[in-house]
Amino acid sequence: MKIFIIGLWLLAQGLGLVAQAETLERIVAVVEDDVILERELNQEVAAVSAKLRSSNVMMPPDFVLRKQVLERMVIDKLQRQLATRSGIQVSDEMLRNSVADIAARNGMSVEDFQQELSRQGLEFKKFEDNLRNEIAVNQLRGREIGSRIKVTDAEVAHYMETQSRAGQTNSQYRLGHILIAVSEAASASAIQKAKEKADQVVSDLRAGKDFKQTAISVSNDDNALKGGDLGWRTLSQIPTLFADSVIGMNQGEISDPIRSPSGFHIIKILEIEGAGQHIVTKTKVRHILIKTNELIDDNEARKRLLTIIDRLKAGEDFATLARTHSDDKGSAINGGSLDWVVPGALVQPFEEAMNKLEINETSPPVQTQFGWHIIQVMARESQDNSEQFKKDRVRDEIRKRKIEEETELWLRRLRDEAFVEVDMDRL
Repeated sequence: MKIFIIGLWLLAQGLGLVAQAETLERIVAVVEDDVILERELNQEVAAVSAKLRSSNVMMPPDFVLRKQVLERMVIDKLQRQLATRSGIQVSDEMLRNSVADIAARNGMSVEDFQQELSRQGLEFKKFEDNLRNEIAVNQLRGREIGSRIKVTDAEVAHYMETQSRAGQTNSQYRLGHILIAVSEAASASAIQKAKEKADQVVSDLRAGKDFKQTAISVSNDDNALKGGDLGWRTLSQIPTLFADSVIGMNQGEISDPIRSPSGFHIIKILEIEGAGQHIVTKTKVRHILIKTNELIDDNEARKRLLTIIDRLKAGEDFATLARTHSDDKGSAINGGSLDWVVPGALVQPFEEAMNKLEINETSPPVQTQFGWHIIQVMARESQDNSEQFKKDRVRDEIRKRKIEEETELWLRRLRDEAFVEVDMDRL
C-alpha cells in the first residue's frame, strides 16, 4: 500500500499515516482528480537537465528548473485528462503503426528500435505509453483547435501581396520567444506587475543577459525549456501579433514587450536568411502492396513479392499483376499507379527506395508501416515550382500560425480553469 502526502490537502481528504514501514510516495501537485508525484518530477527534471547540458545551455537554479518542468507536466496532464473525458482512444493498431513509422524514420526495424531504446536505458513500454498519450493529445488539439482553423485563398493572396510590397518575400527568421503570462481574469495591478517584469527582462537582455538562460528561467511558454527557440519561420508563419515588429527588426535585436490576451511577449531575432528558387522533382510511380496480418507474416509477404518480381522479369505486365495482387485497393484499380508524387508526399522508406530507382526499374521488396511493397518508377520530371511552392507554404504557415495562436490561448484557459494545488515545499 502506498501513501500520498501533500500537507493540508491530505488532511482534508481524511487520510492518515499508518505504518512507518509502508512506502511513502510524496505528492508535489494535485491536478484535478490526479496527482504528480515527487518521484515523477525528479525523473523529468533529470531528463530535462541532461538535455540542457548536452546543448551547452547554462543551467538555471534548481528551484526555477523544477518549477518550469512541473508546470509543463501539469499542462500535459490536463490535456491527457481532457482527452480521456472526450472519449479519445488510441487503438493498439494505431500505436503499432506509429512505432513502426518512428523506427523507419530512424532507419531501423521495430525490433532494432526496441533494442536501441534499451541500450539508452529506456523502457519500451514506457515509450509506448508516452507515445499513446502524445497521439491522444494531438487528436484532442485537432478536434478542439485544428478543425476550426480555415485559410482562404484571399488570405494567401493578401499576405503574398503585403509580403512582396514589404520586400520580405524571400526572408526566413529564426526567433527566440519569452512569454510573461497573464490570466485573462487578471486584475489591473497583476497586469501592471507582469508588464514591469517584462520591461525588466527586456532591459536585462539588451544589457547582454543570455536569452536562452533567461527564457528557461522566466518564460511561461511551451518552448521555455528549449531556451525559447521557435525555430525557422517565414513571415507568414510568425504570429500576427509579432509580424509587424519582426519586419522592422535586425538580427540580434530584442523587441519591446508585446501585449496579447496571454500576457506579454518578448521576441529576439536570432538569425535571418533568404530563400531562393524552388525546383521540384516529380516522380510518376506505381507499386504493389502485400499487407501482413495473422496469416501473412513478413517472410510470406516478401516471398509473394519476390514471386511477382520473377513474373515481371518473365515479361508479365505490372499493371495487371497490381490489379490482381495488390492490397492497396485504391491504387490497384489503376494498375498500382500513385500518379505523380512530389517529395514528402510518401512515407520515408518508400520515398527513399523510389528515389534510388531508374526509370522503368523495379525495386526489391521494401517494408513500410503499411506492409511490403515493390516499387516501379515510370517517369520523372523537374520543374520550377517556386510560385506554387510559395503559395502552398504560405497557406500551410498561415494555418500553423493560427493554430499556434489558438493553442496558446486554449492552453492558458485550460490551466486557469483547472484545480491545481502545488506543494511548494517539494520544489
